[in-house]
Amino acid sequence: MKQERAPRSTFRLFVLEGKTALVSGGAGIYGSQISRALAECGAHVIIASRHLDQCEKRARSLRRAGLRADADEVDLSSEQSIRKLRDRILSKHGRLDVLVNNAVARAGGDLDHTTVDEWESTMKVNSTGLFLACQILSAPMKQARSGSVINIASIYGMVGPDFSIYKGTELTMPVNYAFAKGGMINLTRYLASYLAPYNVRVNCLSPGGFRTSATPPQFVPKYSKRTPLRRMAEPGDINGPVVFLASDASRYITGQNIPVDGGWTAI
Repeated sequence: MKQERAPRSTFRLFVLEGKTALVSGGAGIYGSQISRALAECGAHVIIASRHLDQCEKRARSLRRAGLRADADEVDLSSEQSIRKLRDRILSKHGRLDVLVNNAVARAGGDLDHTTVDEWESTMKVNSTGLFLACQILSAPMKQARSGSVINIASIYGMVGPDFSIYKGTELTMPVNYAFAKGGMINLTRYLASYLAPYNVRVNCLSPGGFRTSATPPQFVPKYSKRTPLRRMAEPGDINGPVVFLASDASRYITGQNIPVDGGWTAI
């Protein structure tokens, strides 16, 4: 007797057709990967940052590939700007299903090379801006009783930096970045508990170092040796995890932080 083939119901769990997704910092290093991954799985992606021209360039490249993407502008240091973005999304799409908090402000350096002004300017985005984005943009999700918030943190929100890998380069781990990403991880847990009655899930991804053309060549082997998989993160490494958390495949997962780090935080 010929065996009947089972329906691909599990596969369908990862499909994002009909969903609207907002990616802050969506034209950046990780944001570009995240935006494409969500669009490839069927979501209509809104790529937003302070740099509208960069967002539009990224959105055009996705549209040329037959994907659904728009560009929009948002200043996370401005409550009014975030509210206006939410209103534009609801006016055009009528819903917001997925929020990826990926944008980050960078300034200053290590403990001895960061000014008060640099600390406060980054916290206005990475702390206050994150809070406002979660508060304002989760509102339509609460009303719809459905949604997924994905915060993009860092391994340095989980563990202290290994400063030895930066020796001989101009790179370092900024003190304000480590502080903000650590706070983001625990804010994820708070929001997951608070928003659970509304069926809104909140999770976090903590990537490791991403290799780009600007990464100093002498830094790569130092970082790779410290990592069990013996390499830095590459394009596509974050795609599967972000689609998983955005989709119904993770519908019973909330309040979690998932390292995407080649095993860095495992040792």
